[in-house]
Amino acid sequence: MRRVVVTGLGLVTPLGADVETVWANLIAGKSGAGPITRFDASDQKCRIACEVKPAGHDYGFDASKRVDHKIQRQVDPFIVYGIDAASQALEDAGLTEMSEAERFRAGASIGSGIGGLPGIASESLVCENKGPSRVSPHFVHGRLINLITGQVTIKYGLMGPNHAVVTACSTGAHSIGDAARMIAMDDADVMLAGGAEGAICPLGIAGFAQARALSTNFNDTPERASRPYDRDRDGFVMGEGAGVVVLEEYERAKARGAKIYAEVIGYGLSGDAYHVTAPHPEGSGAYRSMEMALRKSGLSLADIDYINAHGTSTPLGDELELGAVRRLFGDDIGGLSMSSTKSAIGHLLGGAGAVESIFCILALRDQIVPPTLNLDNPSESCTGVDLVPHTAKKRQVRAVLNNSFGFGGTNASLVMTSI
Repeated sequence: MRRVVVTGLGLVTPLGADVETVWANLIAGKSGAGPITRFDASDQKCRIACEVKPAGHDYGFDASKRVDHKIQRQVDPFIVYGIDAASQALEDAGLTEMSEAERFRAGASIGSGIGGLPGIASESLVCENKGPSRVSPHFVHGRLINLITGQVTIKYGLMGPNHAVVTACSTGAHSIGDAARMIAMDDADVMLAGGAEGAICPLGIAGFAQARALSTNFNDTPERASRPYDRDRDGFVMGEGAGVVVLEEYERAKARGAKIYAEVIGYGLSGDAYHVTAPHPEGSGAYRSMEMALRKSGLSLADIDYINAHGTSTPLGDELELGAVRRLFGDDIGGLSMSSTKSAIGHLLGGAGAVESIFCILALRDQIVPPTLNLDNPSESCTGVDLVPHTAKKRQVRAVLNNSFGFGGTNASLVMTSI
């Protein structure tokens, strides 16, 4: 099996629109949460979100930098975020210009959990109120989940695997794991991999709120709302954005003198086979996903220094993930740090696993782990676990584990190390 390394990173998040800005804000303990500004949310149960900031903001997103204006008008925000993050990653890797032979061996695996929900909602009203002839001709290809990959591969002429994962909140991690396997199995030499989401719209907020998944107790103090492991947590805060990495076969990366951030050495995936929204009550799916990733990595439990947890801030999910980590790591749990960066950027759904994998990679690079914000009153089950409350922590980081779990009982775990 061929080795797979990370040579490029790209981020669009509520804390910034480039990797270094996002990372600096995350380590500084800033929150991306605030009142919803995209629409009038006064009649919603949840009136807060972690929105990507507009271009005029101190760390806002200017889509015109990397996404053609014509495409911006045709597609939903998740595609725009994905194109930009993928472009950042290719620029960072120095791979925006490749020969035809190289492009035959380069592809993309970029997915989304929900896709073009805002556009589906708005165009359905157009169809109902104005008639079918008024529906946009770009409606379908502006909403489809695989059109991040489609747009990116067209933009850069990538003719290798053209893949899009849809596994709810595990999408970003599965995308990276699947792409790494494609390279390891010699189906490609270079892959863009990650996930994106842009579902902050009236229908998206209402749907998750009706499912009792969103925080509703902190509408007046949004920065306090996402509080994984805290006794007062009452649901997640919806986020948006994208994370994309460039994965590359190790010998190729080394031969061209590429900057190598990390190596992907373990990938685990499992199903709960239990319930469409609730995790398995014993956390067995999460446990098996982590165990597989660690077994594939060849590392010992003691080698893992940091876990970026799924940790959404839901009452049940946080407890079950923590229980699964305790069961797997046993006495070795005292040697690791575990935090949930969703406390700062919210839950990016299909983009979460990719964005959080990048945070893991940056923790390896800088030997610092990001904090869990708002952990004021930890649950009793948190005793003995370093959840990095409030403030980032300098420490040795040799190997990292990233967890992502989604509706439908789908689980993904990734293990990465420095080279």
